[in-house]
Amino acid sequence: MKISAGEKTFYTINNIVIFIVSLTCLLPLLYIVATSFSSGSAIESGKVYLWPVDFTPAAYKVLIVSTDLFKYFKNSVVVTGVGVALSMVFTILCAYPLSKRKLFGRKKITFFVVFTMLFGGGMIPTYLLVKELGLMNSYWSIWLTTLISPYNMLIMRSFFENIPEELEESARIDGCSEWRILLQMYLPLSKAVIATLCLFYGVTYWNMFLKVLMYINDSKDYTLPVLIQQMVFQLEQIKLGTNVDLGAVAGSSQVISESVKSAGVVVLILPMLIVYPFLQKYFVKGVMLGSVKG
Repeated sequence: MKISAGEKTFYTINNIVIFIVSLTCLLPLLYIVATSFSSGSAIESGKVYLWPVDFTPAAYKVLIVSTDLFKYFKNSVVVTGVGVALSMVFTILCAYPLSKRKLFGRKKITFFVVFTMLFGGGMIPTYLLVKELGLMNSYWSIWLTTLISPYNMLIMRSFFENIPEELEESARIDGCSEWRILLQMYLPLSKAVIATLCLFYGVTYWNMFLKVLMYINDSKDYTLPVLIQQMVFQLEQIKLGTNVDLGAVAGSSQVISESVKSAGVVVLILPMLIVYPFLQKYFVKGVMLGSVKG
């Protein structure tokens, strides 16, 4: 089909706008990366923009030597991995029955789920509940309070509703149980939405900060975002129990707190940047699932 002149103009302007918006998202990231690999003198003199000046990995050396970076990273991986697995299991188990139009009280249950998106229990009541359940200083306090996202559950439910009922009826004729229908028919057809929700939950758990500070009292169980936040609030030096001489750790006086904090931010966002390309094809398809109703 031939594209008209007006459509060509629209697509050209649209691409330019998208390119400009993309740059506004990319440029801060490039600046952070450049700062993490630049010398302290170059940063203080304002020479660093989008490319490292006086390239040096000293900031990463300071980050590794002066903090328990790998321990925090491991804690973040545990919180994210187990959290995503638990959240996906319970999200699916909640969405599957609610997708059945014959379920008794389906509309009322859905209403209460949507209600929680508008009104929460509150920070203090939730904290008191977690404390009374004996979950303080345990990752279960994080996993259970973030177990199901109503928004993600509704996305999963909408996808299940769009699966033709004829497939389920044919499976029942063959003697399949509810569990077998869910595991062998629904889930294989739901790879796109599952990958999308895994990404949503993964970002939530990986970036979790406030709940870790509220419920985890032992600093050895803190996650990577807590470490980065502590570094951001230190303007001159890293303070994690002891004072650290950045120049002594790096073997050079050309390291300042700004470069170390930038290195911490890079370490924090790097795993998500690595994972996203593998889920991108599912993510693009998954976010479009709710836009077209079959």
